[in-house]
Amino acid sequence: MATRKPRAPKSRPKKPEKRRRIVAAKKAKPRAKPAKTRKIAQAPKAAAPQTPQTLRKPVANPVPASGRRPRPRSAQPQPRPATGADRRKPLSANPYDTDLDRNAANYQPLTPLSFLARAALAYPEVTAILHGKSRTTYSEFYARSRRLGSALAREGVGRGDTVAALLSNTPSMLEAHYGVPMTGGVLNALNTRLDAASIGFMLDHGEAKLLLVDREFAGLASAAVALAKTKPRLVLYDDPEFPQTGQLDGAVDYEAFLAGGDPEFAWVMPEDEWDAISLNYTSGTTGNPKGVVSHHRGGALIGYANILACRMGERPVYLWTLPMFHCNGWCFPWTLSLVAGTHVCLRWVRAKDIFAAIAKHKVTHLCGAPTVMAVLLNAKPEERRAFSHRVSFIHAAAPPPEAVLMATLEAGFDLTHVYGLTETYGPATVNEWHPEWDALSKEKIGAKRIRQGVPYAALEQLTVVDPATLEPVPADGVTLGEVMFRGNIVMKGYLKNRKASEDAFAGGWFHSGDLGVMHPDGYVQLKDRSKDIIISGGEKISSIEVENALYRHPSVMFAAVVAKPDEKWGETPCAFVEKKPGHDAVSEADLLRFCRENLAHFKCPKAIVFCELPKTTTGKIQKFRLREQAKALG
Repeated sequence: MATRKPRAPKSRPKKPEKRRRIVAAKKAKPRAKPAKTRKIAQAPKAAAPQTPQTLRKPVANPVPASGRRPRPRSAQPQPRPATGADRRKPLSANPYDTDLDRNAANYQPLTPLSFLARAALAYPEVTAILHGKSRTTYSEFYARSRRLGSALAREGVGRGDTVAALLSNTPSMLEAHYGVPMTGGVLNALNTRLDAASIGFMLDHGEAKLLLVDREFAGLASAAVALAKTKPRLVLYDDPEFPQTGQLDGAVDYEAFLAGGDPEFAWVMPEDEWDAISLNYTSGTTGNPKGVVSHHRGGALIGYANILACRMGERPVYLWTLPMFHCNGWCFPWTLSLVAGTHVCLRWVRAKDIFAAIAKHKVTHLCGAPTVMAVLLNAKPEERRAFSHRVSFIHAAAPPPEAVLMATLEAGFDLTHVYGLTETYGPATVNEWHPEWDALSKEKIGAKRIRQGVPYAALEQLTVVDPATLEPVPADGVTLGEVMFRGNIVMKGYLKNRKASEDAFAGGWFHSGDLGVMHPDGYVQLKDRSKDIIISGGEKISSIEVENALYRHPSVMFAAVVAKPDEKWGETPCAFVEKKPGHDAVSEADLLRFCRENLAHFKCPKAIVFCELPKTTTGKIQKFRLREQAKALG
């Protein structure tokens, strides 16, 4: 290895006379000679990821007018960051940096792709996928994913290219989660409930080179491609278990496409674990949606962390009630391969199908929003199937009502409450449950259950701060602040949107936009989205608190509360309620009276509208639509 002789120490300049007298007056100490150093040849840097330049540059932390940068503190101890002095130390000052270089033998980029390769090696005959009557082993799953990667590579898909997928929860979507990044490409899983204009925008913005389409969405895909400037290659998937109708001109059949691929395809490892693995778009309730770019490192780390948070043992059976296009299905397509788990595909989220799958396949885990709980709890007797084992329900979205949580527990489900965003690969916090809490009263158990909890094992820090100063709020369970994240499961940034990335990472934290409190035990609890807080007569009202009160009424199936403009108070709470089947008799007056009995009067809704609430495919209630309706009420 090349070395360089150390330079001779420079002669020290003479001190000024005044300085010399001061030094002479002090007790002299012998000065150590500078240590000899040698420079070590460094390993060549990895090639830069093929992503837009704005996503590769670190975002500078803004400095306020005072000249002093705010220093947010989290509830967890923080390590001392490396300083400039640390970086300027000669390499020989630390023997652990000498002749101990990174090389191919001791370093490989983290990626979830290796999870499937290992599963196929260790568990080739274990069932990987169940779909209808079909069964796919891990050996077959790996071979089909490699075929897909090979076929994509033959179409010219390579590093930094986007492959979009408009697919349902079918085996093809699982194969895409491996096959696309096996080429070095980036998977853009599209929300199947979006309109053609939105999908067309995403195809253009992400520069999709190829589009995988389920026949059920052929009409939507055709309209979207017609609107888009980008004209991707089209591949049409026909579900052999649940045939669909639809026509997509110019598309090649998915199985024929795979047949041209090589099951022994030598797939591509990422050049750097910071390379993009997926592109997911935010909901875009105001303006165009933002493209969230995730990397291989985060995908691998959250793959491991999901196992810990959800208490997954070897060979779990996972039911796909969560859309795989939503944050890459919270990264469970990758997680399951680590533990040789079985994916039970579910094309439609219906109570009858969920109960049937749980009973037939002995499902151990499923994910979903609280609305999925409500669907199960309110299922008709003929839709239910008895099951003797406990099922782990991992739930997220808005804090679920205490009444729904307790009823779900009694129905045979064990609950794990997680919280996160598209920008954090899905779940980034978990309500770690303590067994001693089970001895508490129902009310206290419910109060603890609705908390979002502590950081995921793969998240470095979680805090609640004053967004203006970035100073942490008191851990009193009362003082409101913005929830912020820091760690390896935070996105790279927003595609082609430097300003949005800078705003999201201001101060060295990811700003969630969610408002919450920090409890004395370090557990975070959401109170509202910043845009959902209602300010009435100068008083802040949590829409979630009002919703929880409504959910305690036996006739309420779903409830959402938004701000309604008011000349006197500025804003007042307006509730939108979906009744349970067979509870048509309940009136607005009944619910208003119930709210006054359970809430401070100024927090009570001034109007209640009965309707079917608009929801996303994940079951989240679309409050932006309800806000528009509330404004129209006058």
